[in-house]
Amino acid sequence: MLSQQTIDIVKSTAPVLQQHGVTITTAFYKRLFDEHPELLNIFNHANQARGRQQTALANAVLAAAQHIDNLEAILPAVVNIANKHRSLGIKPEQYPIVGENLLAAIKEVLGDAATDEIINAWAEAYGVIADAFISVEEQLYQETEAKEGGWRFFKEFEVVNKVEESNVITSFYLKAADGKPLPPYSPGQYISVRVKVPGEEYLHIRQYSLSQSPSHDEYRISVKKEEQTKPEGLVSVFLHESVNVGDRIEVSAPAGVFFLDTSKDTPVTLLSGGVGITPMMSMFETIANKQPSRPVAFLHGAQSENLQAFDEQIKELLPIMENASYKVLYSNEPDGGYITKEYLDEHALKGGDVYVCGPVVFLELMINYLVDLGYPLENIHYEFFGPAAQLEISH
Repeated sequence: MLSQQTIDIVKSTAPVLQQHGVTITTAFYKRLFDEHPELLNIFNHANQARGRQQTALANAVLAAAQHIDNLEAILPAVVNIANKHRSLGIKPEQYPIVGENLLAAIKEVLGDAATDEIINAWAEAYGVIADAFISVEEQLYQETEAKEGGWRFFKEFEVVNKVEESNVITSFYLKAADGKPLPPYSPGQYISVRVKVPGEEYLHIRQYSLSQSPSHDEYRISVKKEEQTKPEGLVSVFLHESVNVGDRIEVSAPAGVFFLDTSKDTPVTLLSGGVGITPMMSMFETIANKQPSRPVAFLHGAQSENLQAFDEQIKELLPIMENASYKVLYSNEPDGGYITKEYLDEHALKGGDVYVCGPVVFLELMINYLVDLGYPLENIHYEFFGPAAQLEISH
């Protein structure tokens, strides 16, 4: 329980954190990796290189300062981050290391403005916040282990099939190397894949959506091959070019708060851009297999036909569904276009939930269109690629 004095001090730092947050988190990560390079086996190097992780952490610290007197307000964000931490194998003993370096970074950036009173207040607040994360993450670990075939941290999987879905997307079918059944997952969730790339000093972890309806013995991920020169291209190029049938990779159990609510039978709109189609495939297949009478509209945007995955698979599912539609627009083709507000108004289903996945710009456009069209925010569910970003929502 934080004292009122501590709460007041932490809240008073919010304007400074808003102004200097990214500078602080950039200094933090530099200190952290200089002193504990082993943590580079956990953190996504591409997100570090792009500055995405620094921005995401700055936003999280600011939110904690603003809501330190009512942490329940940021509980959804805590649960979302805790799911990612659980999928990365974050451990309780790593939190004090993070706290020590975060406080040192605050002192480094703010200098004399970071008085002992402020640092002590933030130390106390960080302890409470860290305990909340540790508690939620331990609960997630226990829930995962309690499921049949469940496990904590990472285990070996064998690639049993590798299929090119488009010019840039390849699917990898994975089975547990120990032959045990796999715990169930909710359609839309993701797994973490951990690999050792030749020539790289540290392990690399990437999170990929599961791209088929839940199976008791197999996972499928569908990976877009990024450019080798881009930071995010390292692992995707390695998977595409070097990982083949019979090879083994390490995988964490499914996680994530973005998933289809199968307890409902209300209309569903699946709205995706580019490789954002991957969690939608899991949702769409699940509806086809488990709720074939449920109304569903699948709307997808891609640059061109040869870059789109799963087109034939989607069309094969449509005949077994009673009330399903599928529309796709190709932005780079002569008769193509983009998903506009007018297009959504015509093709999206009213009175139900909308699931959105794609790049940040796509998410912002689609969510704002949906809000303008009268869809309640609580019925709009979305997933980011990488660390959570701040979306500019007009309402």
